[in-house]
Amino acid sequence: METVQNFINAYSWTNIHYLLQGLWVTVEVSVASIILSFIFGTILGVIRYANIKYVSAIIGFIIDLIRNLPLLIIIFFTYFGLPNLGFKPAIIEAAILAMTVFESMMIAEIVRSGIMAVDSGQMEGALSNGLSYWQGLRIIILPQALRNMIPALVSQFISLVKDTSLATIIVLPEMMYHAQIIYGQNTNYIIPMFVALAVLYFVVCYALSLIARYFEKRMSYSK
Repeated sequence: METVQNFINAYSWTNIHYLLQGLWVTVEVSVASIILSFIFGTILGVIRYANIKYVSAIIGFIIDLIRNLPLLIIIFFTYFGLPNLGFKPAIIEAAILAMTVFESMMIAEIVRSGIMAVDSGQMEGALSNGLSYWQGLRIIILPQALRNMIPALVSQFISLVKDTSLATIIVLPEMMYHAQIIYGQNTNYIIPMFVALAVLYFVVCYALSLIARYFEKRMSYSK
């Protein structure tokens, strides 16, 4: 009975409202990071695939370097290191910047692999029909590659949503941080808060996978 009462008390409207405020921050950071990392990741992936002299090699080195760093270090450096270089981002800005930098590198590799998976004859056909290399890449290759990339991209975006919890190191007021404050006031709320976190993360991530499934079907119909 005591355990049930702990759950009832933990899920008071005040606590739920406070947790939902953290959920909004999680969604805000996730959406901004997803959009920005997809844009920059696609650009970097295309540049690396295009094998531009010197540029592709430098981009490839940067991608490999950042991909092999822990995200926690990048978040820490963004918030505590950049001020020493003359740029002091706000907490949310620092979280979005760190997530965007890290996820862009991951997405760049997904994009490069997706493009490489498209049959080379597609580009040859585009060139033979009078398109330039970049036109063929943009009009013919990338749309086909995107269909192949959707599962990997969705998986990466879901990881991004869950990784926002790491930004508690810079006191980002997202779900995990708010949950810590709630159960820090009463240790009996630890399990109820983690159950609530699990449910909320599942809802957000599952919604993201449903949206991706919808676009995947739309793209398959348009073939």
